[in-house]
Amino acid sequence: MQHFIWDIDPVLLSIGPLSVHWYGALFAAAIISGLQVMKWVYQTEHKNLEALDNLLMYSVFGIIIGARLGHCFFYDPQYYFANPLKILAIWEGGLASHGGGLGLIIALGIYARKYQENYLWLLDRLAICTALFGVFVRSANFVNSEILGVASDTPWAIIFARIDNIPRHPAQLYEAIAYLLIFIILFFIYKKSKDKTPKGSLLGLFLILTFTARFLIESVKVKQAAYESIWALNTGQMLSIPFFIAGIVLLIWSLSAKNKLK
Repeated sequence: MQHFIWDIDPVLLSIGPLSVHWYGALFAAAIISGLQVMKWVYQTEHKNLEALDNLLMYSVFGIIIGARLGHCFFYDPQYYFANPLKILAIWEGGLASHGGGLGLIIALGIYARKYQENYLWLLDRLAICTALFGVFVRSANFVNSEILGVASDTPWAIIFARIDNIPRHPAQLYEAIAYLLIFIILFFIYKKSKDKTPKGSLLGLFLILTFTARFLIESVKVKQAAYESIWALNTGQMLSIPFFIAGIVLLIWSLSAKNKLK
């Protein structure tokens, strides 16, 4: 069976000694796209657009710091405890989306407290942007031939020529498509109900859909940590379970409580 061969240079553009990588370009596109969605939300709900600058700064730093620490301590803790300065070497790669999610939640808590914003209001609306953010990040992982799927003989399996000649599940694309669908669902619900959405409902639905998809797709990914080989579930699946449970609890609470946003 003939399989599609993926062999793209991770460098998008080189100008003299400077190089622009696909990952960086798509990460920037993710931030810009998320910012545009939040700008539309703020305009729709007549919020101060100037507040978006600080919100963007807190969100980006929260995601990056959380994703880096999540990778270090969830996937390779022994190495980073032995080499703590390597935690700062983010240019060497290694970001974990579960850690990024936790980092964003913490950063938004700090932001909401400092600027007297409604915490759940922020989380609900940032959930829409986060789903879109995930589309770009997983697309960047695909371009970089990273976060690989396991070997597969399905017709849509892809050979990542920069890694090996084995046809694999395009797990990155599975996730990107899942996140795109989640973004469309959340955006449609918000657009239809706007400020009548119960507090916490969008975030709860986001957590349920995202981590259900993540749990299922993890089953076709190559294990990312050596110690995972002795477990029935991998690290990504185990980390997805508490997020999924939190989503169910939050959605039930939001729909049962009379907590419509005012």
